[in-house]
Amino acid sequence: MPTEKSSGFTDAEREAMKERAAELRASGRGGRKLADDLQALLDKIAEMPDHDRRLAERIHAIVTEVAPELRAKTWYGMPAYARDGKIVCFFQAAAKFDARYATFGFNDPATLDDGTMWPTAYAVTDLTPADESTIAALVERAVSS
Repeated sequence: MPTEKSSGFTDAEREAMKERAAELRASGRGGRKLADDLQALLDKIAEMPDHDRRLAERIHAIVTEVAPELRAKTWYGMPAYARDGKIVCFFQAAAKFDARYATFGFNDPATLDDGTMWPTAYAVTDLTPADESTIAALVERAVSS
């Protein structure tokens, strides 16, 4: 069980913030190259426990196939995909915050708008062919202008 300190953040949350600060420092020094960002993302996926890693690898393949214009990078130590420097979608491993499921989520730049309310994050415990099709359709919709 994660321990909490007086700041109100769990150890995992503090670690994610440290990872984000390191990402920002790296990008501030002349910017990172696309290859460096991609390698950082692949390294994060490789570090994941088996089940999370399999999900992340499949989601990475789907996102890069459907939206090759998105830039692969890490965001708070998680695999993420950006357009114009803004995160469109990300994968959060279940192990990252000791959760019972992984999450595939979207941020503001994703054009998923549907009326006055729509989902922006999905719990992922496994990926069936139907789930993969859903993710592909969501990513395609997220990057459409």
